[in-house]
Amino acid sequence: MIYSLSGKIIHTEQGFVVIECGGVGYKCLTTMNTLRSLPGAGETAMLYTRMLVREDAVELCGFSTTAERNCFVMLTSISGVGAKVALAILSVLTPEQVALSVSLGDSKSLTKASGVGNKLAQRIILELKDKIKKLGIAETVSPEREIGGGVSPVPTGNLSQAVAALAVLGYTPDDVMPYMAGINTEQPVEAIIAQTLKAIGKK
Repeated sequence: MIYSLSGKIIHTEQGFVVIECGGVGYKCLTTMNTLRSLPGAGETAMLYTRMLVREDAVELCGFSTTAERNCFVMLTSISGVGAKVALAILSVLTPEQVALSVSLGDSKSLTKASGVGNKLAQRIILELKDKIKKLGIAETVSPEREIGGGVSPVPTGNLSQAVAALAVLGYTPDDVMPYMAGINTEQPVEAIIAQTLKAIGKK
């Protein structure tokens, strides 16, 4: 499994980028959000990758952040959501926006992506919410939880929504709560999610 690629950008087009590593050009399917974040041709870039193996092809998908990669993996785990649809979703929505849409049951936001109708959007929300339950997010309703050897208060309000939304990206409450200390919980949920992911990415 190729986890990441780092090298010189030699070509970009809508939907993919080619990065040269050790004299080999790797074509990575990607999102518009990642393409917008990349430097120009001839510059060095690093992408987190996901390899797709099918009977007739082997392809790489590349992402500028681990959050986007994680969200892609979660989306493609859903019945009826292939790489093309997942990349389309992540081209119009950030991982934070996808997570928040699922957490709030906002299927309309997902239908902004090419190839995503209302029925598929509702299935995405339903299946990802089921995955959230399996990750134990319901435990956050208990009076207090032990995290990192200490006792942490129950996340409430915007913080609670952020914890639930981050589960869409594969993070459990124990994963994220230590990084939420000191975050202003009065700000929008999307901002809390973004700051938490940024803190996680620094580790």
